[in-house]
Amino acid sequence: MNWIISLIIGGVVGWLASIVMKTNAQMGLLANVLVGVVGSVLGFMLAGMVGLAPSGGIMRFVVAFGGAVLLIFLLQKLGVFRKA
Repeated sequence: MNWIISLIIGGVVGWLASIVMKTNAQMGLLANVLVGVVGSVLGFMLAGMVGLAPSGGIMRFVVAFGGAVLLIFLLQKLGVFRKA
């Protein structure tokens, strides 16, 4: 059951990050979920490297969102997504 919740939250995080980064028109549901989940992992990994341990739902969401935005930024630089 936890992985279903992770996929749903990953989809929401990826969707919000794609809106902020203006790549929403280029991304579908699967891309939003993938960017949200992989971006969350990236965000928590980077937060751990700098010594941050987000506790509480809002801070965890902010770290996941920041990781997803960073992932979209990196994918834009690699030419996967075009800036709108």
